[in-house]
Amino acid sequence: MNRSILADMLGDDYEIFEAEDGKQAVALLYKRAAEIDLVLLDIVMPEMDGFEVLAAMNENGWIEDTPVIMISAESAPARVQKAYELRAADFISRPFDATIVRHRVVNTILLYARQKKLINMVADQIYEKEKQSAMMIDILSHIVEFRNGESGQHVLHIRTLTELLLKYLLKMTDEYELSVSDITTISTAAALHDIGKIGIPGEILNKPGRLTDEEFAIMKTHSMLGADMLRGMQVHQNEPLVKAAYEICRWHHERYDGRGYPDGLKGDEIPISAQIVALADVYDALTSERVYKKAYTHEVAVQMILDGQCGQFNPLLMECLRNNEKNIKEIMGTSSMRKWSDERSLRNVKEAMLRQHEKYSASERTLQLLEHERMKYRFFADMSQEVQFEYTTTPPMVTLSEWGARHLGLDETIMNPLENARVQRMIDSSSMEEVREELHHTTPDNPVIRHDCRVHLNCEDRWMKLIARATWSDNEPPQYTGAIGKVIDVHESKVRMDELQMMASHDTLTGLYNHKFARARIEEMMADRPDSRFALGIFDLDYFKQANDTYGHLFGDEVLKHMSQTLKRIMREGTITARVGGDEFLLFFEYHEHVDLAIRRIYNSLIGQYGDFNISVSMGVAKTDLVGTDYDTLFHAADQALYAAKRAGRGRFCFYDETTNEILSAISPIDSENDCSGKAGEKGERIR
Repeated sequence: MNRSILADMLGDDYEIFEAEDGKQAVALLYKRAAEIDLVLLDIVMPEMDGFEVLAAMNENGWIEDTPVIMISAESAPARVQKAYELRAADFISRPFDATIVRHRVVNTILLYARQKKLINMVADQIYEKEKQSAMMIDILSHIVEFRNGESGQHVLHIRTLTELLLKYLLKMTDEYELSVSDITTISTAAALHDIGKIGIPGEILNKPGRLTDEEFAIMKTHSMLGADMLRGMQVHQNEPLVKAAYEICRWHHERYDGRGYPDGLKGDEIPISAQIVALADVYDALTSERVYKKAYTHEVAVQMILDGQCGQFNPLLMECLRNNEKNIKEIMGTSSMRKWSDERSLRNVKEAMLRQHEKYSASERTLQLLEHERMKYRFFADMSQEVQFEYTTTPPMVTLSEWGARHLGLDETIMNPLENARVQRMIDSSSMEEVREELHHTTPDNPVIRHDCRVHLNCEDRWMKLIARATWSDNEPPQYTGAIGKVIDVHESKVRMDELQMMASHDTLTGLYNHKFARARIEEMMADRPDSRFALGIFDLDYFKQANDTYGHLFGDEVLKHMSQTLKRIMREGTITARVGGDEFLLFFEYHEHVDLAIRRIYNSLIGQYGDFNISVSMGVAKTDLVGTDYDTLFHAADQALYAAKRAGRGRFCFYDETTNEILSAISPIDSENDCSGKAGEKGERIR
């Protein structure tokens, strides 16, 4: 009868589900919890009473989204208090008044609807910021991977595998004090594990063969270089993301048995963040193709790690890897990893928003999450070096990113920006008015504007590009409320892009092409002109090690720069010149006749004096009309001719022909005054 009366009161406005007792109510919630907006619950019921139903709703998490109003004649203070302790939203005593019931139902549903809307709005905002943060760190990390010649998926693989292993570790043991927030921070920071490689010479990073001891010693410095870069930042040192990134950069090459670098840490002296990333890095290195190796299958890679072929790892992490092997293969091997990553980000945000913490209220938890996102936003804004801003119409105010305010020499918060004297000196009023008009003429469906404007900055006029998105209220009709956006210094962006392109194609010391880029240009040139004849020469400096040992490596670098300047001066337009590595250089050019005279002229221009060091070179030359246009064959032939020149006593050049290999085995290195013998000697005579 009570259910019938309530259904009559509310049936015109709501769809009603009825349950005769507590067990039926719980069964109904199992099936339809997502559809139910409110539960009207009695205390005294057969099978399972109202308090037991409330306990079940708490245990299953339904109470988070589905409010409960108790309606009962059991109105003793202790009963009411117990209902509220079990998180009932309201209590109505029987007999009830229809007007009171309707108002209480409407108010409770609206209250929870607003709360859900607020949670979703905050979650969506955090999700968008998390996506932007992830995108920014992917870009920064991809710059490193671009130099390293590795797949652009490497950063995503490391982040994904780090999170998978951390989540499983958190379920498996409480040995490490890890929160869900820690997992997000460490997974994000993992993408920065190799930023120190930006300071490693490209010829070492991309060497296709085994590194020498000296090269490996240089390669190992990347962990400290990355840590020093983060420690050298003037801001954010106490932020969790920066601390985690520092640990990972410095110690992700330490090993559990103490045989890693740079500090030889052992066991749990190594932060768990660095241990996890080290394992993820090894797995991805094994399953990915590199310039020096083919990719292993997932099964082979896992077995190699478990068998200890890749160094020792924490036994707990080995168990995580073993127990997650199928899950890792499924996620790491799918083409939809990016989609999985985005869904994971949204799941992380909503889990964090709704998770209960005993010491925090809901509002405090929300503020904590927003503060975490603010920290990440400021960090990435500084790293990207863009002027980011937010504009509100009421009050009229512009808020600049910390880096943007420093770059422009303005305050971070500017009230009435159109009337601010410093802003007016920087941007003329007509440009500001144009931007304001363009923003006012946007719509919710088309909110983005792009505007080029001239800015007077640091005593010079510079062109900057403004990209902004107008913000609109949820009212009907929507009202324009402001904008968010960024200002890009077109000049500085072009400079940074040019620098990145130079890093990818040129040797940083000499300014010549690097070998990888030179090869691509040479292959392109030979393909475009199949009927032309080309010569490829390789030379290195005789006794260059003595120059380094006698005068120091800085002097040696100056000699290499001098050689590069000489090459740029003597080689005609259309010639390709490159530093192959160390003191070895490459030149490539088209010839028509008398290639030997051209090589003689080049050779004579290279030898000479730099300071107290006598510059002498040995050179090998191969021609396409004899060797063919396959680059590897052509390079190998020139290298063989160079070796012949060295075996004949250095300080000369030799051409390659079909007898060079026979000549190499016959040359005696004793007499440095002997010419390159045989046919090679006839075509490439000694020059002193």
